[in-house]
Amino acid sequence: MKNHFLCIDLKSFFATCECMERGLDPFTTPLVVANKSQGNGAITLAVTPYLKNLGIKGRTRLYEIPKNIKYTIVNPRMKLYLEKSREVISIYLDYIAKEDLHIYSIDECFLDVTPYLNLYKKSDDALALEIINTIKEKTGLTATCGIGPNMLLAKVSMDIEAKNMKNCIAKWTIEDIETKLWKIKPLSKMWGIGTRLEKRLNALNIFSIKDLALYDKNKLKDKFGIMGLELWNHANGIDTSKINDFQKIVKEKSFSHSQVLFKDYYSENAKLIIEEMVEVITTRMRENFYETSCVGLGISYSKTINDGFFHTTKLEVPTNNLEIIIKMCLLLFDRYYKNLPIRKITIRCSHLTKGLGMQLNIFESFEEAEKQKNYHKTVDEVKKKFGKNSLLKASNLLPDSTAIIRNQKIGGHHE
Repeated sequence: MKNHFLCIDLKSFFATCECMERGLDPFTTPLVVANKSQGNGAITLAVTPYLKNLGIKGRTRLYEIPKNIKYTIVNPRMKLYLEKSREVISIYLDYIAKEDLHIYSIDECFLDVTPYLNLYKKSDDALALEIINTIKEKTGLTATCGIGPNMLLAKVSMDIEAKNMKNCIAKWTIEDIETKLWKIKPLSKMWGIGTRLEKRLNALNIFSIKDLALYDKNKLKDKFGIMGLELWNHANGIDTSKINDFQKIVKEKSFSHSQVLFKDYYSENAKLIIEEMVEVITTRMRENFYETSCVGLGISYSKTINDGFFHTTKLEVPTNNLEIIIKMCLLLFDRYYKNLPIRKITIRCSHLTKGLGMQLNIFESFEEAEKQKNYHKTVDEVKKKFGKNSLLKASNLLPDSTAIIRNQKIGGHHE
């Protein structure tokens, strides 16, 4: 059966909410949502469509806005935005069941309308138009919508094309993969490819989605693991995920560790913290003879931004190897990080198995694996006997490191 997914986004959501509260038209009002107390370096959380039409990006620093453009700055009000978001979600639930809705963020949702087209006697684009018109009528918010045979094409059609359509709706089919999806350039315009991952792909002479789609998928797998195959699949418009994939709550043993940071962290010092946190988790896994085949990384941005992500990647072979898990976490970071201030980092290792033997991939020799295993075993024994701070890396002495202080406390938890 052919599937029909909608991806609906609320246009300039925070800024539009603020305009509506003031009786202003967001399409004619120059308004910016930002934390005034942070001064001219504050990051804009949203700007009105009026300012976007002048070339101002939704996430930029105030000092980057041209001085000849006059605008009003208002502080963010998350309570207001959550209330408005709930109003919109209740509209979705008037049309579809809860199990066919995935809330992707405060202003964006996926809807699987496949079972409802016969019920409403409507095509997918007609139903999408009715839903976004209802949102406008009941809440005053303007929505854009992407339609596709899978969640990926629904999302990308919304990101790339819907905002330029008169009715704010774009529909991509399998036939549009080569003519529309492959034309996306630079790579960071594609959902799931951040600027850091873009640079790594550029180094492989991959500069467009077509380049990525036609690249040897086995080489991508060698370079990025299973994530490389996912990148290749997405570049070819392949996505088998369903709404209920995101609603399954599997209770299982896992090793996880979270840190709330005492100041804003960005790319390089955040990577330092990630490496230190992985060291904590892998030590605990080895102590308990566990290996993981699923690694997850979560990033929470500053409270004023109220955004972040948590994504996972699977491993071909279960492991508790420090270097492998660090590599997977940094791949996730490079793929999804948005250059925003970070205040919390979470790492989770799940799909655990008891490490009763040593499994190798085809690129890893027994001698190399045994050498790493013995190295980590020796480090674990020394730290257990003389304390966690008895052996430190040079990076642990850097000003942004939290390892020494954290080692004096109980780190991480085993669920």
